[in-house]
Amino acid sequence: MPDNSIIEAADRCLKEAVCIDTKRIYDSCVSKDCLENLRAMFLTGDQNTIDNAQTIKARSCEVAAVSIDVEEVAFNRGYYSADITYFFRILFDTYSAPCTVPEQVTGYASFTKKCILYGSDGDVKVFTSSPIADELECPIAPQYTNPTVKVQTVDPIVLDTDVVDACRATININTNIPSIVFAGDANAKQIAESSQRAVLVTLGLFSIIQMERDVQLLIPAYDYCIPEKECRCDNQNPCEAFRSIDFPLDEFFPVERSNSSCCDNDTGDDD
Repeated sequence: MPDNSIIEAADRCLKEAVCIDTKRIYDSCVSKDCLENLRAMFLTGDQNTIDNAQTIKARSCEVAAVSIDVEEVAFNRGYYSADITYFFRILFDTYSAPCTVPEQVTGYASFTKKCILYGSDGDVKVFTSSPIADELECPIAPQYTNPTVKVQTVDPIVLDTDVVDACRATININTNIPSIVFAGDANAKQIAESSQRAVLVTLGLFSIIQMERDVQLLIPAYDYCIPEKECRCDNQNPCEAFRSIDFPLDEFFPVERSNSSCCDNDTGDDD
């Protein structure tokens, strides 16, 4: 239970109750997915490197983009289905022979999942003014109050990498990759449609999925958020700026794990 003295102190600082327009989370879920044997796709030049490599190792993986499609669930009012597609960018080290410098290639993979969350009801059209529309005397298009889905995720963990003959791979190549996923210049990027070898990766993915909707909330206001930190705008010597930085000891020496817990900080008197 919260301390009553803290609540009383907060009430004394309360100036007024204000109404704000914000997003409210109506439903959310935690997703822990083990994505087995996702087929990595490569550009034509990188696929030739994969076909001729003797050893292939996955170095890292990142979520390059996420596609979200939200639809209302029929006969279940207030619930919405979210079709979420993750697009991964995977970095591989390829070795043409033992004890050689690896050549790095980039692979691409995707994964789609569906989840159903509660998003409440609402069928309101919102019209918002803007200086540009007012100046040009243009009509304002409506914004609908359908719920939106927010996906929070961290870069996946590469759990396994397997290389098989392309004829044995049961997963077809998906060449429908958005241009935003490609590393570097997206122009003239084309996934190789034929290959001799297929690379399968297993990823561990953690996500938080939230269903949000615009609402008006009445909240207590204590004061304005006035910054207390002064901006440092002086153009000092680069070497002097470098000397003011503490030496990063944690980068050179592993931090030991603390054995203390919150229970160890109990300062209560023993009976």
